Amino acid sequence: MKFCPIGATSIFFNKGNPMPSENTLFPLPDTLFRPMIEQALSEDLGRRGDITSAAVIAPDKTAKLFLVSREDGVIAGIDLARLAFQTIDPSVRFQAEIQDGQAVRAGQTLAAVEGNARALLAAERTALNYLTHLSGIATATARAVTEVAEYGTDIVCSRKTIPLLRVLQKYAVRTGGGVNHRMGLDDAVLIKDNHLAYCDSIAQAVQQAKQAVGPLTCVEIEVDTLAQLDEAIVAGAERILLDNMDDETLKEAANRCHTQTAHPHTVYCEASGGIGFDRLKRVAQTGVDGIALGYLTHSSRSLDIGLDFMA
Repeated sequence: MKFCPIGATSIFFNKGNPMPSENTLFPLPDTLFRPMIEQALSEDLGRRGDITSAAVIAPDKTAKLFLVSREDGVIAGIDLARLAFQTIDPSVRFQAEIQDGQAVRAGQTLAAVEGNARALLAAERTALNYLTHLSGIATATARAVTEVAEYGTDIVCSRKTIPLLRVLQKYAVRTGGGVNHRMGLDDAVLIKDNHLAYCDSIAQAVQQAKQAVGPLTCVEIEVDTLAQLDEAIVAGAERILLDNMDDETLKEAANRCHTQTAHPHTVYCEASGGIGFDRLKRVAQTGVDGIALGYLTHSSRSLDIGLDFMA
């Protein structure tokens, strides 16, 4: 197993194999992508289509272009790129040379795209927008996963996603080896401070939640003090979000979660609250089970990928 540099850090580079993850990375279906792609292409083509290509390129001109990564990273969204080209023209041939989750080096070819030149150029920006954005998220996630790998700590994303792109952004996190928290408000109960403001106690909130959703739905609660943590454990919360705690408090909180005897189930604890990359290792050393990183989906830089003509 090797490591490839990205800036001052490194990510997994395991000879072209997909990034490791706690779960199998199932590809998302074209039926999910297609409406998104069609809407994005419609936005870009506007009322008259690609008037530049129509003006300067003969209608029967064919071309062969290559998607090339211009920096090291982890790829996510290759099927979105394929579908963008083939939505414009189903006869376009798209030959992927990598798969989602694969680490790539600068200069590496990701796919060859061949077909009508006008069609390829009309789909270029939509394909690249998806591919560069999602690959940026996957790369940032992989970097974080590698940083805490020796501690076995989950890197977890949040609902801080771009509207209507959540399913794609969370897929990119999984592609980079991370773990998804709730996809939406209906996935699990997460009782936060704004909920507790309207409840008499943590115990009451947890009890009401358990009665409302039944035993198959997880009940998690956010706490910011050790006293709240103790109350949440006794109340029977399965997961606890440790919000804005310093490292020493996190260490004590993780210990209490892992040694509690109030309930037979394991209490999963997750650190959150503006944690950046520079603090990741210190937080993992506290013994928490997971670290929530909002920046993965709301602030990750796009990976530089181009669509190049090669003579």
